[in-house]
Amino acid sequence: MNHQKVFESLIGIALLFTGAVSQAHEGHEHGPTDPSVRAFTFADTGAHIHGAYMASRDGKVQVRRTDGTVVSLEIEKLTVLDKKWIEKKAAQVKEINENTMPSNSSIKLVVANVPSRPAIAETFEPFAKLKAIQYRQDDKFFYVESNSMPDHRMMVGITAWQQQVPIPQPYFGDNAWRIPLEPVVAKNPMSAKSHFFRGAIALAANGVPIFNPIKNDGRTDTLLAGELDEFGGHCGRGDDYHYHIAPTHLQQIVGKDKPIAYALDGYPIYGYTEPDGSEVRGLDVFNGHSTPELGYHYHATKSYPYLNGGFHGEVKEVDGQVDPQPRAGGVREALPPLRGAKITGFESKDNKSFSLKVEVGRETRYVNYLLNENGSVKFDFVDGNGRVKSETYSPRQRGPGAGGGERRGGPGGGNDRPPRNAPPRNEPPRREPPPPRNALQKDTTSPKSSTGFILSSTAIGSDGRISSEFTCDGKSASPPITWKGAPIGTKSVAISLWHTAPDQEKSYWLVYNIPTTVDHLDKNDKTTGTVGLNDRKKSGYDPMCSKGPGPKTYHITLYALSTEVKIAKGSDNRAAFLKAIKDVTLAETTLDFVYERAK
Repeated sequence: MNHQKVFESLIGIALLFTGAVSQAHEGHEHGPTDPSVRAFTFADTGAHIHGAYMASRDGKVQVRRTDGTVVSLEIEKLTVLDKKWIEKKAAQVKEINENTMPSNSSIKLVVANVPSRPAIAETFEPFAKLKAIQYRQDDKFFYVESNSMPDHRMMVGITAWQQQVPIPQPYFGDNAWRIPLEPVVAKNPMSAKSHFFRGAIALAANGVPIFNPIKNDGRTDTLLAGELDEFGGHCGRGDDYHYHIAPTHLQQIVGKDKPIAYALDGYPIYGYTEPDGSEVRGLDVFNGHSTPELGYHYHATKSYPYLNGGFHGEVKEVDGQVDPQPRAGGVREALPPLRGAKITGFESKDNKSFSLKVEVGRETRYVNYLLNENGSVKFDFVDGNGRVKSETYSPRQRGPGAGGGERRGGPGGGNDRPPRNAPPRNEPPRREPPPPRNALQKDTTSPKSSTGFILSSTAIGSDGRISSEFTCDGKSASPPITWKGAPIGTKSVAISLWHTAPDQEKSYWLVYNIPTTVDHLDKNDKTTGTVGLNDRKKSGYDPMCSKGPGPKTYHITLYALSTEVKIAKGSDNRAAFLKAIKDVTLAETTLDFVYERAK
């Protein structure tokens, strides 16, 4: 009998043998939750085959897939980790055979059914043990249920998207997150620079979704714009918390040798280094590469795209998002950002009562909210004088378009068991009247905007950073600025360059009473309009000279005014200017940029 026929015969015996071994272990289950299933990964593409190890010989390994079929894989094409695992299993089987088979037997079975957790489950298991998530799988997908509420403080440090708050989300049952068990290399990979501006592109190990770092306008980097907290997350329009950059802090729990997330195409996302601590080299445009040990995988980086910058694997895009994916469950309409505000505190009690502390100039305000047993949410908006405005909202399931540009899609699949703190789903959709347009803002005239009022500057690069020529690291020149689209009735234009520091709002440049016949300021322009005082109490441009490490976000705001501004010379600082234009602002637009002090 030739070797191949002997091998095929042994496989048939192996199927019976492994079945007997499986049945001999009390509580062992087959199917989607079978612990003997693992992922065998091809080193060149990163594609997976999920199944149980059956036998290995002559350079091949036999794998019984979750649907019961048996496939033969060339061991040499698998990752180094798989090769080592197979070698170890073969050694274990050899030891079992030598200890259990008669010494005169001419047949030696090369089989094993040693329980082995699927590779993707190893990433989510630490948080399943913490009861932060639940997971399951079928023959095609790995499902993760969560309420998207991480075990760390949220929203602190945000300066440009401050009015949403974290509320538990119903990502469970048919609305669970799903990840392909066997990713397929895409014939036409899609970039996140031009696609997927809505919804999630990955799922973190703690069950928190990760969105495209570029927001739904297709150009704004959420990190550089000051929209993210100290953990790289914020809340969408549905009060749904999610990350926009790689959550590398999760390595403290999952370990530096494990993925911190999985992209929705099924490929894992690792931290800033390889699992063995070595430097990451040769990343493609999607922040991924293939290695002999892991096959294809993505990596976190400290600059754009921060995590997977698109999809190496196949995904379906519908209306700008990966489809399908869960829906968020909001309770109230989204509120616009509050100019000059920064979130400086977040507290939670028993995961039911929450408080956000917001600094607006020198005033401290609070958003306190309570999750009621019936699923409604009671909000108390506390202004700087301690006055409280209360609103209560009942749950409503947000359909397609939820998240205000950070959209959710269709269902995931599975059972109907909610994770901790998930809001009830049996409440009828109803909502109390919405709060004022800006719940944190006083009863003053709201800033107005115009879609045609556009501000730009050649001093700011495509990466959102300002040239050093216009800072104290360079020539300290004021930047060139161009605008267009001032609304009808505009009598003068004004420019303000400002920045929100931890304890105050700083002003670097103020130019007002610019004639409507002017549509730009040249570099180092000192003659157009009236130049107001900066925070050094001097008339003119004060170049940014950032203190402390790391990049900081600054703002240039352009105002269209219905009259000229009248302020006493020598008292025309930013505070006086804002007070003077409160009732005469027809439109305003802001251009954000980033500056990091040269080392």
